Amino acid sequence: MARLTNRLTPKSVASKRKAGYYADGLGLYLQVSRSGSKSWLYRFMLRGRAREMGLGSVHDCSLAEAREKAAEARKRVREWIDPIDVRDAERRHIALEEARSMTFSKCAEAFIEAHRAGWKNAKHASQWTNTLETYCGLVFGTLPVQTVDTALVCKVLEPMWTKKSETANRLRARIEKVLDWATVRGYRQGDNPARWRGHLDKLLPALQKSKRVKHHPALPYQQIGEFMAVLREQKGIAARALEFTILTATRTSEVTGARWDEINQSANIWTIQENRMKAGKEHRVPLSPPALALVKTMRAARLGDYLFPGKRDNAPLSNMAMLALLRRMEQKNVTVHGFRSSFRDWTSERTNYPREVSEMALAHAIGDKVEAAYRRGDLFEKRRRLMNEWAKFCERPDAVAKVVTMTPRQRRA
Repeated sequence: MARLTNRLTPKSVASKRKAGYYADGLGLYLQVSRSGSKSWLYRFMLRGRAREMGLGSVHDCSLAEAREKAAEARKRVREWIDPIDVRDAERRHIALEEARSMTFSKCAEAFIEAHRAGWKNAKHASQWTNTLETYCGLVFGTLPVQTVDTALVCKVLEPMWTKKSETANRLRARIEKVLDWATVRGYRQGDNPARWRGHLDKLLPALQKSKRVKHHPALPYQQIGEFMAVLREQKGIAARALEFTILTATRTSEVTGARWDEINQSANIWTIQENRMKAGKEHRVPLSPPALALVKTMRAARLGDYLFPGKRDNAPLSNMAMLALLRRMEQKNVTVHGFRSSFRDWTSERTNYPREVSEMALAHAIGDKVEAAYRRGDLFEKRRRLMNEWAKFCERPDAVAKVVTMTPRQRRA
């Protein structure tokens, strides 16, 4: 007569090769899959419903251990308790305990690390880190992310909401993203307390949708010739970099990061790769004769890979070097970026070049999606003529306000 229990032995378990179920008795089975893997199952009936509960792989759970687990499960079934529900509840409890040990700061670090590769600006990650540490660190940075609630979020945001509205709104969005990440990863449950619509918009005043644009302090274009004459008397790399920045109407970071392999002297073109551009698109800059002369000057004293090297070996000029130069020149109400505004005002008021030419020269993204979809060229030849005219204007200390016109042939080109 065949035994009803303990039918299997460690030896027979090791010898089973054919796919199927092999009963040990009292609902315990050895399952052999088609791939040859083996695991334990406990089969039972509860409230008229057939159920199967996995007990683990034979590599992790011996026959004796499987029998113990099956015995515990049978005891719960006799008490009309589903052992699968008990196991799932225990797992959720363990996961919750792990989540409680995951602080908001740790979640923020993990979020930043996960998204670092997708941010084109290397400084973006440090900006995220600094913002969250500065404002959230002392309030709930060391608390379990599960415990971050609306009261804690408001405690951070309320003191700065109207005084530093732009920073506060950016901070709120970053907190929301970190908490969303934590929810998806299973470190917290429930609604996001940093959500604006339908939540914080009921607690905090709405920020003005249309704020007055804060312009960068700029030098009036009528004074650019006089300023350039004084600038050319200044010594040092920062002075040459600022002169180049004005002549090319480019951004500070684009100039300080300029490398020699971006310069094509034979074609008088400076090509800035998309990863260094704000719009994320390659930008070709036509070099006017004065700009090219600056390139040749720096080439003669070449010190490394950068067009305008910094004090450290093979490092670029500091982003603050040109601003510091302006302060030494007692130009306290002027910024480096403001010279782009000077150029833009000059093109609008003293030239007949179409607006899109100056916008292309400034590497501004096309706001109109339809126009962006159809525009293929970069108006390079028109921009070359424009930049040559700008350079001539910058050469005149008297800054005569002469209107620059385009011939019909030039307009068509």
